[in-house]
Amino acid sequence: MTDRYAIIGNPISQTKSPALQTAFARQCGQDMVYGAILGELDGFAAAVREFHESGGKGMNITMPFKLEAFALADELTPRGRAAGAINMFTLRADGTVLGDNTDGFGIVRDITHNLGRRLEGARVLLLGAGGAVRGTLLPLFDEQPAEIFIANRTATKAVELAAEFGPRAGAVQLAGGGFADIAGPFDVIINGSASSMTNEVPPLPAGVWSERSLAYDMAYKKEPTAFVQAARAAGVGQTADGLGMVVEQGAECFTLWRGMRPDTAPVIAALRGA
Repeated sequence: MTDRYAIIGNPISQTKSPALQTAFARQCGQDMVYGAILGELDGFAAAVREFHESGGKGMNITMPFKLEAFALADELTPRGRAAGAINMFTLRADGTVLGDNTDGFGIVRDITHNLGRRLEGARVLLLGAGGAVRGTLLPLFDEQPAEIFIANRTATKAVELAAEFGPRAGAVQLAGGGFADIAGPFDVIINGSASSMTNEVPPLPAGVWSERSLAYDMAYKKEPTAFVQAARAAGVGQTADGLGMVVEQGAECFTLWRGMRPDTAPVIAALRGA
């Protein structure tokens, strides 16, 4: 029988997951279908249970259900637990649910594999202190940058986040603070704040980036985000939005579900041109 997967969210019409998962399945010769479920705001758990009981093998979770998914999972992967939010369920045959978070993996994979940036020994600036940044920290630690600084409008949130993850940072110098505490330049600047959703740019001090930096926005829009535009105007040599992250996190889900890693390059190109 054809294996069934789906993404659940509210709203859901904007999702690219069915297109990319279908492309992965076709590329890898997998007998599976992947749909989209508009979840009722008060009916997430019931929708997951119904899909699981009907034979569903796995689900992706998007807003506003990622925190609820964290609470619903019977078991969490280390990176899922660290992120405090879940974007992927593996629905097991014994009725249990494994929760994971592949967003941070997707960012790191996009930066290192698609954009060709070496993170080992780099100075990395993370903007924001919410779930997106939380989910990025453990995958970043694995790349062994020299330093990660977390900057947030509310400085205490960044300081607390750095303190929480400090014991897992290993040799990485990890600190947090406000935007006024940023001391550049950084090799890689990752915008994980909500600023791009409101077409704003975080109040970055002078000297935060150089022509050799990578400015990476987790957000993706048809046109360059305000953050990407600001970086280009400042002469930053390499900029990127979050489309590659979206595809790479989906590829990680596919790999965990199906046991093979798809080639993401043609999928990114197709979605970019769509």
